[in-house]
Amino acid sequence: MNIYPAGLSGVFKRIRNWGLLAGVAALALAACNPAGMRGAKNLNVGAPGSAGQVAVADASERIGDGAVKVALIVPLTGPNGPSAVGASLRNAAKLAYADSGTSDVTILVKDDNSTPAGAAAAAQAAINEGAEIILGPVFAPDVREVGRVARGAGKPVIAFSTDTSAAGRGNYLLSFLVEGHVDRGLAYAAQKGKKSVAALVPENDYGTLAMAQFQQSAANAGLRVPLIERYKPGAAGESVQRLAAARDQFDALFIPEQADAMTALSKDLAANGLDSKKVQIIGTGLWNDSRTLGLQALQGAWFTAPENAGFNAFAQRYKAKFGSEPARIATLAYDAVSLAIALSRSQGSQRYSENVLTNPSGFNGADGVFRFKPDGTNERGLSILEIGGGSAKIISPAPRNFTGNGA
Repeated sequence: MNIYPAGLSGVFKRIRNWGLLAGVAALALAACNPAGMRGAKNLNVGAPGSAGQVAVADASERIGDGAVKVALIVPLTGPNGPSAVGASLRNAAKLAYADSGTSDVTILVKDDNSTPAGAAAAAQAAINEGAEIILGPVFAPDVREVGRVARGAGKPVIAFSTDTSAAGRGNYLLSFLVEGHVDRGLAYAAQKGKKSVAALVPENDYGTLAMAQFQQSAANAGLRVPLIERYKPGAAGESVQRLAAARDQFDALFIPEQADAMTALSKDLAANGLDSKKVQIIGTGLWNDSRTLGLQALQGAWFTAPENAGFNAFAQRYKAKFGSEPARIATLAYDAVSLAIALSRSQGSQRYSENVLTNPSGFNGADGVFRFKPDGTNERGLSILEIGGGSAKIISPAPRNFTGNGA
């Protein structure tokens, strides 16, 4: 939608030039008519990336000098010293501020020291300095502490953890949630005529989260689940053999495994006749990785992921400005800051209210369209990609809004 409220077209067009926040226009119109890390549950769903050089910000660093204050809480330091991920998130916030072309906002950068206590102290300091919304932190225990402090002050949080247990009303997660990847992948399989899907799931936190969603998504898609096999990481052989023996019971196989473990696992699959020529293999965005794309047993496999074009464009600008590659999750800080800036210009005193943040039309960020649910989780537009010839091609584009399914 290329419609902007009078007087605001400049800032929205500048933001839109970077593919950010197309949904804000709809929000603004609605207002005129009375979305090296600690803990397995914070695994990033998507292609990994180096965070580049580390430059630690002072705890009192400010970006901009506008009247609206926005806090950014990130792990700039940790048990082993400076954090490359935290620095990358901070740099992404600087890039978002520069791209917005606005001076209405001040971003209060706070280091949580990679601890819950540090996160709580950072949140309290930011609120004391007048922050109206808190962006970050990354790790689930830290998000819970920030949420506790923010809730007491009546301030919303947009955090970057992938652990949905850290979400809640007013405590929104912008991250890449495994639940969304599983749901999209199984829904697409059903659309393509698959009837029964088995699962081969590692015994780790990511696998447990994926398996819980797998059963719900399969039921929603009308898929029968004849067999679920769990295995200890690195020891999938016996589970693969049992699946092979029951091969006539399913026509799709879901495997929520990380890229670095797929080389060994793909050998087990091939040895037991379970490659993608025999059964449709389905994975998550963890497979958006060169280590996975070249595996013979996965040629023809499907996986879900954000489309790469937005991140690639962001990464180019980031590298030009900072001389290093961004962490893959840096777009979360970029999108969160861009959203906070845009809403500060369009929504008046209601800019960070629950009604605005959970608008069902959502927002369009560097990794595509997203929206926050009232329970604090999110929904993202994800594409389906097929592995072939050492690369992956999109076979079902990500939706551009929340009225279609992208199929």
